[in-house]
Amino acid sequence: MSTGRLKDRSTAILDVSGLQWASEQNVVRAVLGRRPGVREVEVNPVAQTATVVFDPRITSLAELRRWVEECGYHCSGQSVPSHICDPMLEPDPPGEGHRPTATAVHEPSAGGQDIQVGHEPAPAMGHGGHAGMSMEAMVADMRNRFLVAAVLSVPILVWSPIGRTVFGLDVPVPFALREDVWALLLSLPVIFYSSWIFFDGAVRALRARTLDMMVLVAVAIGAGWLYSVYITLTGGGEVFYEAATVLAAFVLLGHWFEMRARGGANDAIRALLDLAPPRALVIRDGEPVEVPTAEVLTGDLLLVRPGAKIAVDGVVEDGESEVDESMVTGESLPVHKAVGSAVIGATINKNGTLRVRATKVGADTALAQIVRLVQQAQNSKAPGQRLADRAAFWLVFVALAGGGLTLAVWLLAGAAAGTAVLFAITVVVVTCPDALGLATPTAIMVGTGLGAKRGVLFKNAMALETSARVQAVVMDKTGTLTKGEPEVTDLIADGVDEDELLRLVAAVERESEHPLAEAIVRHAEARGSGTSQAVKFVNVPGHGATAEVDGRRVVVGNRRLMEAEGIDLGLLAARRDELAASGRTAVIVAVDGRPAGLIGIADAPRETSAAAVAALHAAGVEVIMLTGDNEATARRIAEKLGIDAVIAEVLPGEKASKIVELQRGGRKVAMVGDGVNDAPALAQADLGIAIGAGTDVAIETADVVLMRSDPLDVPTALAIGRGTLRKMRQNLGWAVGYNAIALPIAAGVFEPAFGLVLRPELAALSMSGSSFIVAVNALTLKRLRLPAPDH
Repeated sequence: MSTGRLKDRSTAILDVSGLQWASEQNVVRAVLGRRPGVREVEVNPVAQTATVVFDPRITSLAELRRWVEECGYHCSGQSVPSHICDPMLEPDPPGEGHRPTATAVHEPSAGGQDIQVGHEPAPAMGHGGHAGMSMEAMVADMRNRFLVAAVLSVPILVWSPIGRTVFGLDVPVPFALREDVWALLLSLPVIFYSSWIFFDGAVRALRARTLDMMVLVAVAIGAGWLYSVYITLTGGGEVFYEAATVLAAFVLLGHWFEMRARGGANDAIRALLDLAPPRALVIRDGEPVEVPTAEVLTGDLLLVRPGAKIAVDGVVEDGESEVDESMVTGESLPVHKAVGSAVIGATINKNGTLRVRATKVGADTALAQIVRLVQQAQNSKAPGQRLADRAAFWLVFVALAGGGLTLAVWLLAGAAAGTAVLFAITVVVVTCPDALGLATPTAIMVGTGLGAKRGVLFKNAMALETSARVQAVVMDKTGTLTKGEPEVTDLIADGVDEDELLRLVAAVERESEHPLAEAIVRHAEARGSGTSQAVKFVNVPGHGATAEVDGRRVVVGNRRLMEAEGIDLGLLAARRDELAASGRTAVIVAVDGRPAGLIGIADAPRETSAAAVAALHAAGVEVIMLTGDNEATARRIAEKLGIDAVIAEVLPGEKASKIVELQRGGRKVAMVGDGVNDAPALAQADLGIAIGAGTDVAIETADVVLMRSDPLDVPTALAIGRGTLRKMRQNLGWAVGYNAIALPIAAGVFEPAFGLVLRPELAALSMSGSSFIVAVNALTLKRLRLPAPDH
């Protein structure tokens, strides 16, 4: 196992399964937040994970795991893709399996790779996504509890005052029992099985010295049932068994549907977790041996047959093939791979057989980094959510205090004890803040998942929220808006056929390794201009080259080379100046001492750059080009793409200051770049967007990473941010508005004047329905219209 110098901050994404309600995150946050060495805790009840920032010199993963389990939840360790080595196991030499060793924490280094730190032996940790009670099992458990409560609530209702008055039922009680005694017996399974999760959760919360929805539901059901039991045991009277059991049934029903809905929000990360193949073919002693992917080591040679998934990141050592990388990068067209090509784990080999040398395994693979990035983003909190979490905590306190106040006011007003208890229970139930706790995490889950499917990776919730507010996008030119490689844009022949001119020039340039020479050769081959052999080739550094082709002396280069050769350009001189003024490099060609033509070369825009600019304009965003190139070159590209403004001839160290100048105008500025010299500007911008093909330092500095290196993904990122923020606001508005309206109705404020009364059962139904609506509304984000991909 690789080890590194212990730092005072490490980050782990832990599996925390068993979070039935959104407000239960308070328990984990409160308990872990008070433990030594823990700096920050963010819990995601939708993903069933927690991001914990801690000091590895003080605590360890094993202790974090134990503390989560002390809260009453299951923790199998770090939530990682199933193909990654168990983070607390160290690989032995090939074929000997793994052995438990030190606690391992994956700590991102400056280059974006993970290092492992820690030395305390601990039990092995497994795949967080597959351990404990899965979301599907939790949904099934909720369904079973609801069915028991629903089935038993029906006969309790039949022999209740509601059954007699509302439904006109007059059925004799079995076994000649009193109605309240019969209802008590029927309610026992509802209380001690269906509702037990509420009481258990309430105890966890109180032990953690926090308040959550479990406390409210437990108080409401427990108070109604215990009051009824007291009345039954003391001779009979008005009881609320039907209120307690139907309340439990409706809460369970609502959360059964809500959990099914929020389970859909986790589809994207679940799909990422399942991408990598479980096994790989490793060549050992010249023979392919099938081993678990988790046992593949750096340096292993893998055999990848047609149609198989590539297990880990590596480099092709033998063979050629097309590889489908869409599941990782979002790039829809297969990518050609040959000897020396880098390949990504979890991608699909289409046709040829490849031999791949493993370069990155386990937590270092591209897939693992993507999963980690998406999980951290999903667990992070936007400012609005932090406020909502605090509000949810205090709303529980308000509900309990409001229930007590309601009870006291109605008793002082002379109401019967049963009536006062009924109103108090209704207030406690209707004020449950679960919808408030779900309002933004569900939207963030769907938004980050939607981005991941398009190869747009948001590093945190703040990036999502900021992307919704961007007013100006600053784009680096070379490698971002342009391909970063020269391309022939103009061909001007003088006294010779164009194809003949290209054939002669290409023959000379094939002997050169200059990037401009390569561009000319590619263009000649694409046009089918024919091939010839050059002899007596002479390279003139900084000026060009000369050679003989088919007995003719060909000179290719700049004006200084022509002057040295004594060649007068004549009318071509003006055309050369025009090309230079428009930002193109002019390559001059002379044949047998006479000028024969010009070839214009420039860095060509990416195919989707114009569409990206148009999509940003359609969204009301200003587009600015920032480049170190000369003004003429920058203007040519800008005019071709429809860019609003150009800042050219900027030194690398000045890019960040240019961003500051734009921000001083009060605009939210996004910076898109791919190089080391873009990193300060990416950090300075309100939103840094790194092109995925760029350098590690650019990607490390950015808030958003575009895996496909496609400019069209910039408006896609902004559209996802705007859609997500819109859903967050809608959900928060609904959750707050619901409580503002429901609370006075539940307290009976309108009962004297309008006879408007909300029973606990209906309060439970409306409260659960509110949470369900929030989850479903977030899921509609999946239908968000995004700019069309480039293929």
